[in-house]
Amino acid sequence: MIKNVLEEFIKKMTTPGTVSISFFPALNASLNALSTIFLIAGFVFIKKKKVFAHRLCMLSAFGFSILFLISYLYYHVHAGVVYYKGSKLGKMIYFFILTTHTILAAVVPILAVITLSFAFRGIFEKHKKIAKITLPIWLYVSITGVLVYWLLFH
Repeated sequence: MIKNVLEEFIKKMTTPGTVSISFFPALNASLNALSTIFLIAGFVFIKKKKVFAHRLCMLSAFGFSILFLISYLYYHVHAGVVYYKGSKLGKMIYFFILTTHTILAAVVPILAVITLSFAFRGIFEKHKKIAKITLPIWLYVSITGVLVYWLLFH
């Protein structure tokens, strides 16, 4: 799915007049999914003491998260608010997920920058300590971002 969405995005972005705003939710979900994959891979690599692979994965996750944020903001500036159209019970579940996702999403960029800055400065004890807080929150936000997309558009 992710590969197809990204290929379609590249095709549309390089063909004048073909980008539809309706394409962005799938792109955003794909970017969140890629961030999730790289976060998990980065965690596995650091547990195996493969520091270089860990670093590449975490920087990739950060990059995909930045691309997501740009794409998400672009979409909502042009599309506005998207409303949930499911059942009453579904709506309650959706709003719980959306609320926790939104609150934590506001914190992730701050935590990610702090975590990365400790790593770049070689302050690994502080990096490790804050990463234990950052990773689960970032994973939750990335995973629930895909879930919110699924609930809204499928």
